[in-house]
Amino acid sequence: MGQTQTLDPKQGRPDPDGTFIWYDCQLLDVEGRGWTDTESYYDRLPAKAQQTVREPVWNLSHHSASMAVRFTTDATSLRVRWTLTSPDLSLPHMPATGVSGVGLYGLDSDGKWRFVDNGEPTAVSNESSFYTPHREQLLLYLPLYNGVKSIEIAVPKDKTITAAPLKKKPIAFYGTSITQGACASRPGMAFTNIVGRRLDVPIINLGFSGNGLMDPELADLMAELDPTIYVLDAIANMSVEMVEQRVEPFVKRLREAHPTTPIVLADRPSFLNISPTDSGEALRKVYDRLVEQKIPNLHFLPSLGMLGDDSEGTVDRSHPNDLGMMRQAGVFMNFLQPLLDEQTP
Repeated sequence: MGQTQTLDPKQGRPDPDGTFIWYDCQLLDVEGRGWTDTESYYDRLPAKAQQTVREPVWNLSHHSASMAVRFTTDATSLRVRWTLTSPDLSLPHMPATGVSGVGLYGLDSDGKWRFVDNGEPTAVSNESSFYTPHREQLLLYLPLYNGVKSIEIAVPKDKTITAAPLKKKPIAFYGTSITQGACASRPGMAFTNIVGRRLDVPIINLGFSGNGLMDPELADLMAELDPTIYVLDAIANMSVEMVEQRVEPFVKRLREAHPTTPIVLADRPSFLNISPTDSGEALRKVYDRLVEQKIPNLHFLPSLGMLGDDSEGTVDRSHPNDLGMMRQAGVFMNFLQPLLDEQTP
């Protein structure tokens, strides 16, 4: 969770003309990393996972979903440059700004996060400038569906930049393409990131597009984490039979490692605003069975209202657009806030 630290200009690299100093974001502490022993700094799974998880999961783990850099600066302008791992900047149903872009938010004196601007990707290597009238804090989100080789922030040579890590235990989300961020128009609009801002808590995003299948290997890996809450939001990728077979051992593995940490089982969002869905009904039965077995601190989250009831919350009847992401985040926030409050000393 890092320490507050003002960077020394000697830690950065000046522009050729010397007007700006560039700082590697690794110096500022990137939140949302569940493991430090990763193949690449911005990977979402540890290097050892390559030997145990399915290949699609491993490939998707290189995407930097929900990672963010939290910092302060006395500069009113800054620059960001980032290099991606893939030249595929967009998806058919998701713009490049969400897939491969970066997004900057600022914390106002009233305690509210405000969107500042996007860094729009045009190639593998990109650079964007941001105007940042004074903010109490800044939060730079990394791409949702692309990997990051490197990312740097530059401020004028006479200005300072300070790491401002959020010293709280994270919420760990496990799930599907929606959890990973499809189809937010920009990184800050992924529902997980909205939840993180509104609840003031870091997010570890283990959403794997099309591959949220509650593999036992993922339960073992997640058991290594120490979050404030586990959120299991994977059944959109699972058949009823898979829900019946895989959820119970997944939950029991987490509970074995963490006897009291809240575990939330979420029904999948429904375009028709139906709750429970067919797989959600199966999930509810598993939940009831686990409660009967006296598995403690287990919670079931219905999906009613996650996409709204006006059919306007998705891009394709499945993946939320920004409106759907806001609605989904609202349902999750209302459910998770009391669980967080119970753990506050």
